Order: sequence, then C-alpha cells, then structure tokens
Amino acid sequence: MFDTILIANRGEIACRVMKTAQALGVRCVAVYSQADAGAAHVAMADVAHCIGGPAVADSYLKGGRIIEVALATGAQAIHPGYGFLSENPEFVEAVEAAGLVFIGPSARAIRAMGLKDAAKKLMEEAGVPVVPGYHGADQEGLAARAGEIGYPVLIKAVAGGGGKGMRLVEQPAEFERALESARAEARTAFGNDAVLVEKFVSKPRHIEVQVFGDGTRAVHLFERDCSLQRRHQKVIEEAPAPGMTEEMRAAMGNAAVRAAEAIGYSGAGTVEFIVDGSEGLRPDGFWFMEMNTRLQVEHPVTEAITGVDLVEWQLRVAAGEPLETRQEELRINGHAFEARLYAEDVPAGFLPATGTLTHLAFPEGARADTGVRSGDEISPWYDPMIAKLITHGPTREIALKRLRQALARTEVAGSVTNLAFLGALAAHEGFGRGEVDTGLIGREIAALTAVPEANRQALAQAALVEAGLWDSDDWQVGFHLWQPLARVMVLDEGETRHALRLLVRGPGDCLVDCDGITVEALRGPGGWTLDGVRAWPFAVAGDVVTVFADHGRAYRVIPALDRAAEAGSDASVIEAPMPGLVQKVEVTVGQQVALGERLAVLEAMKMEHSLTAPRDGVVAEVLVAVGAQVEAGAALIRLEDKAEDAA
Repeated sequence: MFDTILIANRGEIACRVMKTAQALGVRCVAVYSQADAGAAHVAMADVAHCIGGPAVADSYLKGGRIIEVALATGAQAIHPGYGFLSENPEFVEAVEAAGLVFIGPSARAIRAMGLKDAAKKLMEEAGVPVVPGYHGADQEGLAARAGEIGYPVLIKAVAGGGGKGMRLVEQPAEFERALESARAEARTAFGNDAVLVEKFVSKPRHIEVQVFGDGTRAVHLFERDCSLQRRHQKVIEEAPAPGMTEEMRAAMGNAAVRAAEAIGYSGAGTVEFIVDGSEGLRPDGFWFMEMNTRLQVEHPVTEAITGVDLVEWQLRVAAGEPLETRQEELRINGHAFEARLYAEDVPAGFLPATGTLTHLAFPEGARADTGVRSGDEISPWYDPMIAKLITHGPTREIALKRLRQALARTEVAGSVTNLAFLGALAAHEGFGRGEVDTGLIGREIAALTAVPEANRQALAQAALVEAGLWDSDDWQVGFHLWQPLARVMVLDEGETRHALRLLVRGPGDCLVDCDGITVEALRGPGGWTLDGVRAWPFAVAGDVVTVFADHGRAYRVIPALDRAAEAGSDASVIEAPMPGLVQKVEVTVGQQVALGERLAVLEAMKMEHSLTAPRDGVVAEVLVAVGAQVEAGAALIRLEDKAEDAA
C-alpha cells in the first residue's frame, strides 16, 4: 500500500477518498484553488497546497502543477476523483512519466471509451448491443442522418458526460438550433464540439453496471438505476434496479464485463445502458450508451448493497494487488438509495445558486457524503452539490422510507436548495412503486415543484423567534396600555408574503394570527408546542429564520418601513439570474423582439442558460458584451415599448 497519495480533486469526492485512504494509514495530500482555501477537503488532508486561481483552468485542470505538488510532497500516486482530470489520458501519461501511479485505468482504456462514437464501435466488436444511431466522423450531414434514424433523436457530445452537450430533438425543424447549442456547450465543457446522433427510446430507463478490473480480469458489482433525471443529470439513484430479473441482470452484467475486459480495464468503472422500460425489463431490451472510466458519483449505493469499499479496491489494485474477489462471491444485500442535495433554485428552473451555508446538519441513520460544513460558501466557480444522502435497508420499501425520513430531517440554511423537491420526488407514488423512467420528472414537474401550502405552525414559530420570545422570559413585546401585549410583523417565504400578529396572553402563552388563521403557542417543560405540535429545530442568520419543518422553510423578516415598497420585477430589464459568463448576445439596439425570444446566453457552472424576452418590445440598450463576467442581478439588456404601443 502507498505511504502517501495526492487527491487531484475537491469537495465531497476528495473527502470521500481521504476517508478510506486515511483509514488505511495512507497520508493524504490535497490541492486547492484560492476560492477553496478554507474548504473541508483542505482541512481534512494531512498536507494541502494551493495550485492557482478560482477558475478550474487555473487550478484543478493544471495537471503539470498537480504533478509538481505530488513529487514535492512525496506522494507515490494520484487519485483523480471524478470530473476535472479523471478521464484525461494525457494527464495519466504525464503522471506515469513522472514516476507516479495513476489510481485508475490506463490511458489506452480511457481513450478507448473517451469518445462515444469510437466506444460504440468497439462495443459492437465485443458483442455488446448498442443504440441505433450515427457515430461517424461526418459532422456536416448530421441533420440528414437524424432523418434516417427517425425522430425523436438525441444529440450527444462525443467527449461528454453529465448531460452536458446533450439535446433532445423531437422535430426536424428544431435540429439545427439544438445542434448549435449542444456543440457550444460541449466546446466549453470538454474542448471538443464533435457530436453523435442516437435514436431516442420513448420510455427509457437509465441502468448502469458497476465494474471493477485489475487489467487482466473484471467483475461486475450489479446494477444501479439512475432513471430519475432532470436535464439528463441524475437526481436520485438506487441499487439494485426495481423490476430487474435474474436473467436480465446476468445479461447486462456479462455485457459490462465483456466491455471492461475488451480494453484491459483496471480500477472502478461504470458501463451505462439505455433500457426500454415500455414492456418490463427484457434481456434483449438494453443497449450500451457509454462507459465512465472513473468512480461514479453514485458509487455509495453499490457499496451499500455489496459491502465493498470501492475506493479501497482502487487503492489496492493501483498498488499492484490482484483482484482476488470472484464474481460468484459477490452478493446483493438489501436495497439502497442516494439523493443529491444541491444549492439550486428549483422554482426558477433549477438554476444553480450560491450563498453561505449558515447551518448544515444531517440526521443519524443515513450516510452523508459531503465536502462542505456550516459556514462554508457555495461559490459560483464549481458544481453546487452540497451532499449526497444515502440510505440502506433490507427491502426497497424500508430503504425508501429511510430516505424520506433522512430528507425530512436534513437541516440546511443560507442558500436555496432542492431539498423540498427531493422530498416530493421521494414521496411520489409511482416512484414508490418502482415505476421509473427518465421522463418521470419532466412529466410530473408541476406537482414536484409546486409551492406547498403555508405551514402556519412553522410561521408562528418563526414569528416567536423573531420577536425574541423563544428563549426569553422578557415578555414586553410591542406597545401596550392595560391590554394584552401585541406585535405585528411581515415575513417573506420566497415569493409569498405573510402578515402575522402576536398576542401575548401571559408568559409562555401566545396566540399567533397567521394570515387570518390563529395558532396557539405554548411553552411548557418540554419546550414549545404550536397547536399541540412540537416545535422544530431552527436557525437564524441576519434577518432570516429557517424552521426545519417540511424540508426547511426560510422566512425573511420585512422591516416595517419596507412593507409599503412592494418590489415588483421590471419586465423591461433582463437581469443575470446567477453569476456567469456572457457567451452570446443575440440582439442589437433597435431590434424588435417577441415574448420568449432568446436574447442572450449565459454560461454558469459549466452549463448554458438562455435568457429570453419577458414581453414584446424593442431593444433599447445592450448593457453587456460577449465575454463579460457578470454577477447575479446585473442588468444585461433593457427593452422599451414598440412605437405603436407607446403611442
């Protein structure tokens, strides 16, 4: 086993690798950007070195600098984690040329699977079924190829992953614009704008098989179902796949092992399949999509059902040990789920969010893989993942109940998150029955993102906290003249404004009128109750009170002088919804635009975001140039009425 390794990554995966490595007595070296100087993975490491500025191109993609740090700190090997340089064959060769070990597959294996078109040809030769499509070098005649394949089709970046550079096209008229957008996103994310075109399966399931090899022999560790996706990115994963038969499991597992052994694979990898779920799972109803030549984000569910520490296996094989486990020795034990908790604004279309996590706590009984702590910042520079919550149980039903409980008891404040969305998804009846496909979230998006009804008890609790009554025995609240003490306040919950009136009847005895509905709040020996319901944990940061009921509900206190100033959005000004880089400006001053017309494209957190006209009008001002880095809320374009409308 190595004495020292360097982890060429950040966040939760860097912490995950360190946890296993340090448990094996291996010294861990971290690298970090200037934006990550106070990050959790830096604090966890035995040694940490700054390698550059906040941008990934100036830090986590600087392979030469990372190798320099490894040599200077006495590291014998480099673990890439996932993302960044994890699937870069040139980096693997540079690591090995420096006399270090790359903890992962060979450069040859990465190249074989790195381009989706070449990988599909290789899989066909290995007898692995592939999706009908065009994977050739002709990048000019793709529209014609799509017509031959038959709509709907998927455009996919050949060097891509994570849903970037991928577009679903349902009609021929949409193809060219989708192709342009996919290429632009692929060029930004991977430095390669080549794409392929595939047939889109109408009711697809995304099932992947975990493989592990030592360069000579490979085994599979069963399958994961990753069908719950939005924008082609996974949201909740589970293992094993619901409805899987032993016959199909054997067929998919054998195909995945053939794929791994065909390229002499070493280390952990994932073979991803698209599965036709329209008539149940059939051994002839799955096709190879791609192979991820690295550890996957969702690897913990496989660890939960097999009892295998995949990072430990990675370290041992990289250190020269053979893979001793035989396929027949591997067993499935129970069921596991993983939910990805992100800082993102769900009602705004899942836009990535930033902020300082003023409070973060996870419940007992669930595994939480995270790279942030209370007080840490979610910056605009990197993926906004906060944590992965993993639950395990003897059956799918029990594991899912534990996931629902874990999501309900997770406490996070300081940034908007997708926690409530995850809770709604975990509670979805169809998902509960195992009826999953990649279109489920899209079909049910309105119900899954619906703003829940106001929780009057949680509102009353926030009002009591803001009034200073929660832990205080000072009951002098507001003005009173020989009458019960009262106070009026206004709280914002997202886009909803609540009017509240506190009426103090005596110590520990209040009535709180919440939008015309009265809640009785009493403080006894066991703490506060609200209409007989025990109060929830809460956190306070500035003028925001977050009550951890219903996956966390945040209330902002509105000062009295601000109540009359009802802030309405200006439909004439198009603002940046998040920090980002202006990639395109598609209008000029004087141009007439229609409602919904695309005006500009903002690149943020490795994804494209189109900004559209909120109404018909004329472009009065273009306030930003292509290439500008803008902050959230920055004015980009101003519209004015058409001349005839103004008249």
